[in-house]
Amino acid sequence: MITAKRSLAAEFGHLMGFFGTYLFDGTRWLTHKGDKPPAIPGPWLMLDIYDSDLATVVYSPAGRGSGVAYLGFTPRTYFEDEAASPPTDVEREAKGLADWWRERRGGADKIAHAAKEDELAIYLAEDQDLAEIEFDEDEDVDDLDDGEILVEIKAARFLTALGLPVPEELSDR
Repeated sequence: MITAKRSLAAEFGHLMGFFGTYLFDGTRWLTHKGDKPPAIPGPWLMLDIYDSDLATVVYSPAGRGSGVAYLGFTPRTYFEDEAASPPTDVEREAKGLADWWRERRGGADKIAHAAKEDELAIYLAEDQDLAEIEFDEDEDVDDLDDGEILVEIKAARFLTALGLPVPEELSDR
């Protein structure tokens, strides 16, 4: 099933997916090596993009979330392996990321915080059964939103929703 998505990406001129790991240290983006969270005080956020299909967002402090969220596909869905990642809870991670956003800003009222939870939830991936995902190979790619095809575009939009600058490598996408 992922193959249908890849053929759509190829039509956009992306024969190989995008890979990159970035760390927002509270003030700027740094290229980050490895998948281990940094040993720095929060708030920080790490974004790891894998093959234009999934992005792992690791953040600290986690607030009411687990500290890990996904964009695009979750590892469980992408690799068709339940052991690839813990089960996701979009509502919980949206709350945690909104808490992270609020702390980074130095506070926010309840209405703004709740609105941010709702806004962030639309970007987050949930576990899916690939057999239940329907790809329409006859669909005109011009009618599709680029952020639904390439996770790096969705990631740039997500970072903007968090009020963060977008890493240079993602800003030209």
